[in-house]
Amino acid sequence: MGLKLEKGNKLNLAKADGSQLTKIVLGLGWDVAKGSASIDLDASCVLIDGSKEKVDVVWFRQLKSRCSSIEHTGDNRTGAGDGDDEQIKVDLTKVPSSVQSLVFTVNSFLGQSFDKIANAYVRVLDGTTELCKYDLGAKGPHTGMIMGKVYRHNGGWKFAALGEIASGSTVDAIMPQIKNVC
Repeated sequence: MGLKLEKGNKLNLAKADGSQLTKIVLGLGWDVAKGSASIDLDASCVLIDGSKEKVDVVWFRQLKSRCSSIEHTGDNRTGAGDGDDEQIKVDLTKVPSSVQSLVFTVNSFLGQSFDKIANAYVRVLDGTTELCKYDLGAKGPHTGMIMGKVYRHNGGWKFAALGEIASGSTVDAIMPQIKNVC
């Protein structure tokens, strides 16, 4: 198991030998809280340029970035099953140089609040090895979270756990909030 991240933590995405990671996977998992109906959470990735403008977005309505560097494995509408319910695969070597940040979000598509979700997490893997895990246990009436970002730093990449609560059932609905944390 990887490092347990908390809001505000940062992680250098370098290998033990000092070389940079080239591929990462963001995994989202969740269960329905006892007494609640099924929950449709959605993982998304927004590509942001140096001017804090959206370049592209990968989510259940667009499973692959236009530059082919990021791919969503598909929409899980219930949270049923073990392990990651949704994954976003990133090839950092293919991310255009104009893109400075990859912002990862989680939204409740049907508008159910995070009070109705249990065991929610986001984790970052370098293929099969878990680098870090972030507990999305922030209960409350919000319907989204800007969970973290991968950003360029000194020729490499870092991951920052943001944990910013948001209100909106899709990534488009929370774009103004995303711009504020870039």
